[in-house]
Amino acid sequence: MPVISARAARRSEPAAPNTIVVVLAMAGIAVSLMQTLVIPLVPDLPRLLDSTPANTAWIVTATLLAAAVATPVAGRLGDMYGKRRMLLASLTLMTAGSFLCALSDSLVPMLIGRVLQGLSAGVIPLGISMMRDEMPAERLGSATALMSASLGVGSALGLPLAAIVADNFDWHVLFWGSGTLGALGAVLVLMRVPESAVRTGGRFDLIGTLGLSAALMSLLLAMSKGADWGWGSGTTLGLFAAAVVILLAWGWFELRARQPLVKLRTIARREVLFTNLAGAAFGFSLFSLQMLVPQIVQLPEQTGYGLGKDLLTVGLVMAPQGLVLMLMAPVSAAVSKAKGPKVTLMIGAIVVASGYALNLVMMSAIWQLILVACVIGAGVGLAYGALPLLLMGAVPPSETAATNSVNTLMRAIGTSVASALAGVIVAQMTTTFGGHTLPSENAFKVIMAIGCGAALASFVLASFLPGRRSSVAASNPAAAAREPLVSADVSGAES
Repeated sequence: MPVISARAARRSEPAAPNTIVVVLAMAGIAVSLMQTLVIPLVPDLPRLLDSTPANTAWIVTATLLAAAVATPVAGRLGDMYGKRRMLLASLTLMTAGSFLCALSDSLVPMLIGRVLQGLSAGVIPLGISMMRDEMPAERLGSATALMSASLGVGSALGLPLAAIVADNFDWHVLFWGSGTLGALGAVLVLMRVPESAVRTGGRFDLIGTLGLSAALMSLLLAMSKGADWGWGSGTTLGLFAAAVVILLAWGWFELRARQPLVKLRTIARREVLFTNLAGAAFGFSLFSLQMLVPQIVQLPEQTGYGLGKDLLTVGLVMAPQGLVLMLMAPVSAAVSKAKGPKVTLMIGAIVVASGYALNLVMMSAIWQLILVACVIGAGVGLAYGALPLLLMGAVPPSETAATNSVNTLMRAIGTSVASALAGVIVAQMTTTFGGHTLPSENAFKVIMAIGCGAALASFVLASFLPGRRSSVAASNPAAAAREPLVSADVSGAES
């Protein structure tokens, strides 16, 4: 059972639930903004940083790789040494990285800053885990749904905000703003969010961390750069092969480690395994739309399927999706409370699939794309609210952060697969217009059909989950932390 530190146990009053929700959700949105912050700058980065397009492309890739490595590590360290402590460390890294980018005019410091920003990716799973430890049972569902949805909210709102700033101000303002948000989030967490009473203690698995990092970097690097290097090139195939070999060796080691970075036997449980696979499929579905809309909106009207608008319009089309994601958090919680999170996840999958089916026949006007984005956003909002509840009903409180971190990582892998697959499709299915090679209309429809299929795959995966309701309420340690009979955390061992 989890260790509850004596110092934490002496708290006599719980923290204000509304304050915890607002502060943690704000921190999650601030960190998820990093996903889309540089998109308006990508075409101009070679000029702004006096470098080549191939080199400046690493500014996006470096953040992706850093986030993949940091997410499971932050979760495990949070379970071991305190979730609030790791949350503050993550926000500090985001702030430092943002300010470094704001002061940069060349490639190297910009890359370092973007890596630091990527290392803050553990904020959302840490926030979900803190809510489990601190929130009263009746508020837990809506709070975790909002925190989980912040991953999509920040991504959707980041594009229009970044486009407005990039069009009207010096590009450094983007990073001054994100650094300020990170600093404000850290101060509010320090002042208003208590440290969790639930910790596992133990030793950190350095070998497991290095192995997982190497495997993830090989896999994601191959997926993100495969289109540039060639999918059949020796470098790309070598990285995929290295990822498989390292993952197998890492799994063998983790199964035999006394205190592993990731408890594979826990991850292999049916409830956890199928929830993570469904999370990856939803990540794929969400990012498929975010790949489609910018291209459809910006292609010339003369093609017959493009809308001929600018990047700001792209952002304004996507922004309502972020708001819908946020508004669906209480709806997701209410459905999960009444019917269980499994049902919520399945409903979300059907809604997302319906959105993509709608997109197949509605892609010729701005209002149609906004409608489709909102429908898909509603489905993703339902699902993202159910995923942490399913996981928290399947694992003890002492493993919450690590388990949620793996789920967040699986969503990120889903988005990376979506990006790579969409890149292959638009490169292979093309048309010639005005002397330029452009993606064909059928390429977009194929991506829509695949996005619909991924959502239906989530439905099938969810059907294998146990039908019982989540047991999160019963295992919520918020009240237990204030009981007098607790174990002092003096040895770091589980009691």
